[in-house]
Amino acid sequence: MTARLGFRLVEQTKLVTAASELARNTLVHGGGGRMECTEVTSGGVRGLRLVFSDEGPGIADLDQALSDGYTSGEGLGMGLGGSRRLVHEFSVDSRRGAGTTVTVTSWISGPPHPREAT
Repeated sequence: MTARLGFRLVEQTKLVTAASELARNTLVHGGGGRMECTEVTSGGVRGLRLVFSDEGPGIADLDQALSDGYTSGEGLGMGLGGSRRLVHEFSVDSRRGAGTTVTVTSWISGPPHPREAT
């Protein structure tokens, strides 16, 4: 899908790496979940939005989980913080006992202005 939209190889690799890290987190920490992939357009720029959702325990300390090098002891600490650096837009909604949703967006030629995606 990324190649069809016109993402360069480096941008494809960044998005796939972020998606892999987030999918791993969804599986390992959320007990499984789902991922939705949507083509988006804003200001004439096309991109992909990925939404990872689970119904796991949630993230106890989001600031800590987003910090560089943080690991729960099961990985390399590249998960959330590393994924955030690899995409143009990144958001996390996590509630203790109610799960976590991570939304990332990558744009083909960088983020559009204004950032009103459809």
